Amino acid sequence: MSRLIIVSNRVAPISEGGPAAGGLAVGVYDALKETGGMWFGWSGDVLSAPAEGISLEERGPVTFATIGLVRRDYDQYYRGFSNATLWPAFHYRPDLIQFDRHEFEGYCRVNRWLAGKLAPLLKPDDVIWVHDYHLIPFAEALRELGVTNRIGFFLHIPFPASQILLSVPRHRELADALCSFDLLGFQTAPDLRAFCDYIESEANGSIERHADAPCRISAFGKTLKAAAYPIGVYPDEIAALAKDGESGRDVQIVKATLHERKLVMSVDRLDYSKGLVERFRAFERLIEHQPQQRNNVSFLQIAPPTRADMDAYRDIRLQLEAESGRINGRYAELDWTPIRYIHRQYERPVLAALFRESHIGFVTPLRDGMNLVAKEYVSAQDPDDPGVLVLSQFAGAARELTGALIVNPLDIDDMADALATALSMPHGERQARYRDMFESLRENNVSVWRDNFLRDLRQ
Repeated sequence: MSRLIIVSNRVAPISEGGPAAGGLAVGVYDALKETGGMWFGWSGDVLSAPAEGISLEERGPVTFATIGLVRRDYDQYYRGFSNATLWPAFHYRPDLIQFDRHEFEGYCRVNRWLAGKLAPLLKPDDVIWVHDYHLIPFAEALRELGVTNRIGFFLHIPFPASQILLSVPRHRELADALCSFDLLGFQTAPDLRAFCDYIESEANGSIERHADAPCRISAFGKTLKAAAYPIGVYPDEIAALAKDGESGRDVQIVKATLHERKLVMSVDRLDYSKGLVERFRAFERLIEHQPQQRNNVSFLQIAPPTRADMDAYRDIRLQLEAESGRINGRYAELDWTPIRYIHRQYERPVLAALFRESHIGFVTPLRDGMNLVAKEYVSAQDPDDPGVLVLSQFAGAARELTGALIVNPLDIDDMADALATALSMPHGERQARYRDMFESLRENNVSVWRDNFLRDLRQ
């Protein structure tokens, strides 16, 4: 079988149980171990001088190939166009878009540079799988170098509606670059539809749609395929992690300090797309309108830091700290703090065990490609006494996890009502909802996502 070459912005450090060993990392690493291959991308290091070469690390049949970025490339490619322009646009926040033509040029330059580093390492029958918005021009750069291998692209975040994408300067060049791939993968059918709408309405392209196969697209003088491939998790593995972690120190501390109170739990990167402020206010609305819940329920929000060198992320952190302080100041008692807001990262076994301990998983992004936290929450539950998932309608996972209580994350009262419903939901209903969702997660686990994409890419 041909080698698989994974290309992503960061090469995830694989360590059993480590915080990065989830989602994309687990799925693609398993595929690499099966077929043999390479994982190529940025090391995460920001260098004072250009890297002398690629760092190669062999782990069995897998080669990890990484390279550092100099400060200018990091600022323009990563902090600049990727995260100050594309991230807000693709998460439906055009008001937060910051565009600088030099950053766009740096974004394209780094993609060409990375492609130039990878090309000499390729074999003629390698299959290349590129991941996420940082690397939209990557296939185009490889084609310019004469690479003819099959190249696929998977977008882990939402794809915006045409009118939103039009707000991104140079959007046409981005769409043209996407059409240099042989196969495009999106998280959901609406994401695929948004891309197809742009191709038809703005690029004068044509779409040949099929019910049970990828659609065929002709645009910019190129032809390619595109389909939705919802990413999954390994629910049984997460369930085992959660059960094994129940006796861990962190979980025991939480249980001891709850004093039999019910626990609402959220885990999110510190990002404006996650709807954290609205979530805090929904919990406040719950205890404001239902006084009987005071001192009987606590909300734990774990928000690991991310992109701390960007103003928008510093702002959201300050806002959350202010909101949690205000709400706790208003409602806290000597033996009860309504909101526990923790700005640090925990390893996956700890999070899985805390999910299992909690009565409600509160997952309400304003916009998300999939949101694997929602799937991990369901996976971690005790089948005999499962919790309830409250989930945003704007998370891709809402299309699969139909046993969740689906809410509009902009409607504070709607979310507060869902929390109240979840807190009083009968045991039998909780079990029925859990069973349906867990079976769906088993049937559409991360291996199914990976295998379906690679099958269509190789055809």
